[in-house]
Order: sequence, then C-alpha cells, then structure tokens
Amino acid sequence: MDKFRMMFQFLQSNQESFMNGIWGIMALASAQMYSAFEFTCPCMPEYNYTYGIGLLIIPSVWFFLIGFVLSNKVSVLTEEWKRPTGERSKDPAILRYMFCSITQRSLIAPAVWVSVTLMDGKSFICAFSMTLDIDKFGNYSLLTGMSEMEKLRLLARIPCKDLFENQEVRVAASRYIKCISQACGWMFLLMMTLSAFLIRAIRPCFTQAAFLKTKYWSHYIDIERKMFDDTCKEHAKSFAKVCIHQYFENISGEMRSMHNRSSKDGSDDDDEDNKTSDEDRLLGIRAQDDMNKVLWNWHTSKPALALRKEQMEGEDNGKWNREDNGEANGFAKGHTHDVEKREWAVYYSKV
Repeated sequence: MDKFRMMFQFLQSNQESFMNGIWGIMALASAQMYSAFEFTCPCMPEYNYTYGIGLLIIPSVWFFLIGFVLSNKVSVLTEEWKRPTGERSKDPAILRYMFCSITQRSLIAPAVWVSVTLMDGKSFICAFSMTLDIDKFGNYSLLTGMSEMEKLRLLARIPCKDLFENQEVRVAASRYIKCISQACGWMFLLMMTLSAFLIRAIRPCFTQAAFLKTKYWSHYIDIERKMFDDTCKEHAKSFAKVCIHQYFENISGEMRSMHNRSSKDGSDDDDEDNKTSDEDRLLGIRAQDDMNKVLWNWHTSKPALALRKEQMEGEDNGKWNREDNGEANGFAKGHTHDVEKREWAVYYSKV
C-alpha cells in the first residue's frame, strides 16, 4: 500500500511528465493499432473513396478527442471560461494559452496515425484507384469496349487481389498509388516538423513578458483548483469525523462515560488533541448551509488576485501605536509612572 501511495505522490508531483508519457503511449498505441488492423477495402465504386478517406480521418479525430479527454486541464479551461467574472477578471490570453497547450499535445497521436497510414498506402489505393489511367501501364486492350460504369467497377477492384484478374496491371497501379501516398506522408511529416520548429523558434521573437505572464497564471489556475479540491476533501473528512463522533456521543453517552472512567488520562488527552485538530480543520464552517454558501460564493465570485496583509499590518501598527503613546505619556519600554495611591482608614468601635 505504501508503494502505491508513493507512486501516486510521484505522479502528482510530476504530472507534466506523466501526461507527456501518456501522450507518447497513445502515439505508440495508434501505430500498433494500425498494424493490428485488418484493412479490407470494399472494392465498390460507391464506397471505395469514403472508406479510404474515412480510415485516414476518423481515427485521427478519435485520437484527438481522446487526447482532450485524458487531459485534466480541459475541465480547468472550461471552468475558467464559463465562470462568472465576480471580483476576478478573465484574461483571454490565459485561455488561449491553455487551449493551445492541450491542442499541441492532443495532436501527437493523430499525427502518428496519419503518418503511418500514408506510409502504408492501403487507404490511398482504396480511395484513388478509380482515378487511374490504365493506359499508362501498357495494357490498352483491358478497357476496350467497356462502358464508364464497367470501367469504374474494374478500377475499384484494384485493391482486391482476388477480384482483379490482370495481376501485373494491379501490382503496377498499386505501386504507383503507394508511391504517391508515401510522398504525401513524407510531406506531412516535413510540414509537422517544420511547424513545430517555427513555433519553438518564433516564440522568443514576440514579447517574452506576455508569454511568461500567461504561463504563470495558467499554472496558478491549475494549482489553485488542486489546492481548493484538497482543502474541500480535508474539510469533508473532518466534518464527517466530527459529525460521526457527535452522533455516537449523543446515542451512547452512558457507555462512553463508563468507558472514559476506566480509561487512562493519557488516552483522554490524545482524544482531546485529535478532536481539537479536527475542529480546527473545519475552519469555522459547521453547517451544511454554510458550506453550500461557501462553495457557491467560490463559483460565482472568486476572490481578487490581490493578497492583503491587513491583519499583520494592523498588529504591527497597534504595537507601534502603543509604544508611541506610551512614550508620549511618559512610558518607556517597561517603565511607568508611579500611580497615586489612595489610603483608606477603617475605624472599629467597642460598642
């Protein structure tokens, strides 16, 4: 159990690296899924193009959405976008930074899927086999005497080895389309790499202070939400503990009093200390309506990002004022004037 707790704490402290590992695993899973996927082209003019392009696009969109689902910053982004303004203004630059950060990582797995699919070329062969000119491959008599519909049906069978009779033409046409598909795959990889390089290289050319500001406050929003959740969990735990403790005190007061008589004083002191610590963790909120009001106020009107030192400054000012007043009245750091004493005389009669 301790090992799992240590692992969980490590993942919490290194959440950024953990999420990067998750997206890397997703990228490898997309490549492994394609290799395990059995590609079956319908070899029909009505469905070849839809199936081939759909195999290229639909899994990419699915991996992209999975990246958003696995990112814990999506809920933070949505809450920050939809929350009421209240006392804290919303900065669109922070929202854009968070959205771009999530999008960049979510694009890793779709990019791997598209690259692997284009390098393999099967989807391209299925989608674009009907656009070929068979005359380029040397067999001029293959399509003679055929209508346009029959030509399309024949070309749609090129991806299917068992349905196309002339294997030489089929192999030549498949290699031709596969070559174009691989060229598109290399161009796609070059574009993605060049885009990533330009983003990394051009970013310092813009205002670095604005970038640091948005990065800082985006991290602050994420950390604030985590700490608020942890504080709510601690409060709920203490609230439940105190509530259950009071319930058993009310129900079984006599048994508890008998048990306390027979117990030792040290255990009583420990119970009092635990009870005091639980009471302190309640932070003065001891009713359901009060807690609901606190949560509602946190949602509707978050406090402004301006920390104040009113209490500390008030204590310091009071201290200095007391010293100044004391010196002005003749007091000096521990020394005071002698106060005039009153004498009382008491007379007793012998009556």
